[in-house]
Amino acid sequence: MSWIAITGIVFVALVGMEFFAWFAHKYIMHGWGWRWHRDHHEPHDKKLEKNDLFAVVFGTINAALYIYGALYSDALWWFALGITLYGIIYTLVHDGLVHQRYWRWVPKKGYAKRLVQAHKLHHATIGQHGGVSFGFVFARNPVKLKAELKAQWKAGLAQVREADLG
Repeated sequence: MSWIAITGIVFVALVGMEFFAWFAHKYIMHGWGWRWHRDHHEPHDKKLEKNDLFAVVFGTINAALYIYGALYSDALWWFALGITLYGIIYTLVHDGLVHQRYWRWVPKKGYAKRLVQAHKLHHATIGQHGGVSFGFVFARNPVKLKAELKAQWKAGLAQVREADLG
């Protein structure tokens, strides 16, 4: 397999994971998987959350892709590598930067600040319904997200902490 093909496969998997993460977050974690995800949206002082079980499940699936890829398909192995790279980016951005599980740094400007603001607006909802910004690496404009959240609140589609509506 050529390096161009390998690079393309890894890139497609890495970028595709943001779309999968958006879908899984919106329809699984805020849907039938809410029992695991709920504690991620509630204040606590625990090191681990039930929500971390999603990483175990998705990591196990990815490990199976590596094994199957090593036995039967080079392309699938490289696809699994792209998923792993996304997982590393996700944990650094979401757990590290946004939720400060690894270090304490609050960005003052740039895209890192935008990521933090977008995810904090995601956490402005109370409960599993409604909400904005279900992706993890691509962050929309926080001003637009706030307006969307306010519209959901006014329409009765989301329960929002009033302090977050400004």
